[in-house]
Amino acid sequence: MAISLFEQLGSTYHEGNGYLIPDLKLPNEEEQPIGLFGQRHLRYLKQYRRVTYTNLFTSGRLNTYLVKIDKQA
Repeated sequence: MAISLFEQLGSTYHEGNGYLIPDLKLPNEEEQPIGLFGQRHLRYLKQYRRVTYTNLFTSGRLNTYLVKIDKQA
C-alpha cells in the first residue's frame, strides 16, 4: 500500500470505528484573561466573521488577538 502525503510529512492516524482518523492537534496558545470587550468581539467574530474566527482559532492566535482588542478598547 502506498504511503499518503500526510504520513510522508510525519503525521499519524488512529483507528476509530473501522476508519483511519488523522491525529490533528491545534497549536498551543498562551492562555490570557479576556475582558468584556474581547468577549464581545469574540461573539461578533463567531456570528458575523466565521472565516476570520476559524483562521485565528486554527492558527492559535485567537486568544492573543482578543487580548489586543480588549486592551485597545
